[in-house]
Amino acid sequence: MSLDARTIGRACTGRITQANQLCGIEIDRFKAALADGVPISVACTQEAPLFREVAEDLVFSSALTFVNIRETAGWSKDAAAAAPKVAALIAAAAEDTPPIGLVTLKSDGIALIYGRDGVAIEVGRRLAERLDITVLLTKPGDVMPRHLNEFPVLKGSVRNGRGRLGQFELTIDDYAFPAPSSRNRLEFGAPRDGAVSTCDIVLDLSGDLPLFPAHELRPGYLRADPRDRAAVEKMIADAGHLVGTFDKPLFIQLDESLCAHSRSGITGCTRCLDLCPTGAITPNGDAVEIDPAVCAGCGSCAAACPTGAVSYALPAADALMRRLRTLVQAYRKAGGTDAVVLLHDGDHGAPLIDALARLGDGLPANVLPVRVNEVTQVGPEAIAALFAYGATGVAILTRAKPTHDPLGLRRIVETSGTIVATLGFGDGLVHIIDTDDPDRLRAMLDAAPVGVATKKPATFVPRGAKRGLLETTFRELHLAAPVPVDVVALAPGAPFGGVLLNVDSCTLCHSCVTACPTGALSDNPERAMLRFTESICVQCGLCEATCPEDAITLQPRLDFQAWNAPQRVLKEEDPFHCIACGKPFGTKSSIERVVAKLEEKHWMFTGANARRIDVVKMCEDCRVEAVVNESFDPHAAPRPLTVTTEDYLRAREAGKDNPIK
Repeated sequence: MSLDARTIGRACTGRITQANQLCGIEIDRFKAALADGVPISVACTQEAPLFREVAEDLVFSSALTFVNIRETAGWSKDAAAAAPKVAALIAAAAEDTPPIGLVTLKSDGIALIYGRDGVAIEVGRRLAERLDITVLLTKPGDVMPRHLNEFPVLKGSVRNGRGRLGQFELTIDDYAFPAPSSRNRLEFGAPRDGAVSTCDIVLDLSGDLPLFPAHELRPGYLRADPRDRAAVEKMIADAGHLVGTFDKPLFIQLDESLCAHSRSGITGCTRCLDLCPTGAITPNGDAVEIDPAVCAGCGSCAAACPTGAVSYALPAADALMRRLRTLVQAYRKAGGTDAVVLLHDGDHGAPLIDALARLGDGLPANVLPVRVNEVTQVGPEAIAALFAYGATGVAILTRAKPTHDPLGLRRIVETSGTIVATLGFGDGLVHIIDTDDPDRLRAMLDAAPVGVATKKPATFVPRGAKRGLLETTFRELHLAAPVPVDVVALAPGAPFGGVLLNVDSCTLCHSCVTACPTGALSDNPERAMLRFTESICVQCGLCEATCPEDAITLQPRLDFQAWNAPQRVLKEEDPFHCIACGKPFGTKSSIERVVAKLEEKHWMFTGANARRIDVVKMCEDCRVEAVVNESFDPHAAPRPLTVTTEDYLRAREAGKDNPIK
């Protein structure tokens, strides 16, 4: 592959050294660069182990990064035009990557083998020297008793299970012990339901439905068809290694204070709960709870979370966006045009791109590949930022049959595509390529439409939490848009929008203000008022669900004019003034409405009890004073009149039988 050092130098800072055999006869040039002690990027990943070994020998302590420019750029039928892409890939690789947090799982090798017949017992026999085995047979048939009981064999059916490697808990029905006197088949004693078993590893040979959602992603849970000998052998091999301490990445960070799941027992946002494939996310009061040991790192929850309560950590959203910023800016500086960013993962996308480079036409010169941990981690802020920085398209590469449910990703692509198209960049510019065929990948990239590049590319540096990034990014996108319309209508479920208030129904009770997790809805301590700040509304639905008058309706949209406006007053009323002290409280319409209903329909406030209505017209202080001073309970029934002897005598003289009438 040819290299254009001059073009690369236009976009990459620092000294550029070009070599043909840096890993061989020119290794001294690499050693000389190490001696300078400055961060180094090596445009070769094939010989990365050799370069790392040399750096360790020379005690090199600065950053050493590697970037693939061969399979991603140089090996292509468009290689002659790929110099701007090479420059962009090298520049982006130098962006700092935050350290990865880890979750530690510990397994002592306590294993439950769940099966139906002798296959489960045989697997237990083969693993007995390495693991602490218990076999549980569900609805067993004729199982021959063993001559030597090296491990327990029990009967039972798993009702449900939870947990992960090192911490499983299973609830078992029809639980029973075998009779020691079993002769030609295992006989079991009286069964019972609701037994609880704990273990570190679960080997499922039952042939039934999996015990866990997305079971292949559950650490410590191994499942095989008992009729598939190869699958059973693989299970035995894998299970034998599940003893000890294991580290897995901490994929997700949760800030419960930002979560909009629930308030006062009323459910609002359920985006993450709806999308999690493993069941790692569960409700926890007003917020949700995420089990980092069960989380498989798909990132769908973080991509969909509108408040930023759930954020991805491999890497964080702002770190990924800084890398994308450098990528697109370097490509433009090097003279590249019509940049299309191809987001892919390492397990599927990287091998597909490699195969296309080695056996096919390679990637087009304007397609900039970016590897992420999971494509489902990509949120709308990253896609919007790419167009704001100057990209003309975004493609996301997935499997033909994705490992994770792509529903959340498809919603984000749909929402982002609608916004980009409405702002004048073009139609169909954000799309998913779901293929396992490298040639089809190239064909779909060639057929994809090319959008309009902004003439005012953004330069902002992404930093901070996700919700702030969302707001900043979409403001910048609007400034960079070819057609900066003020309002973009969106589908339900979008993370942006307004509220439509039925002013006649609203009583200004402010239940919605109490429920709003972001402060988008607010009151005014000085006046009876409901205010709304659209830029921080996340469309969680808590206000709509909480309102006792059903006066609120969500309006999913992106209203840039409303974002730039101050707080909008949705409703304002004159306060009611206390008839005793004149203090304002409540609203005039609400108090008058209550008074009218009580005077019209309630016996406690009509007729001789009419004066009781006055306490409704008093502020809280005067109301208490009136009740105490006048010694009456406004909610008590009328007391009977006291009748004296004189009353009776007077009534008899008047010819009345009842002196009370």
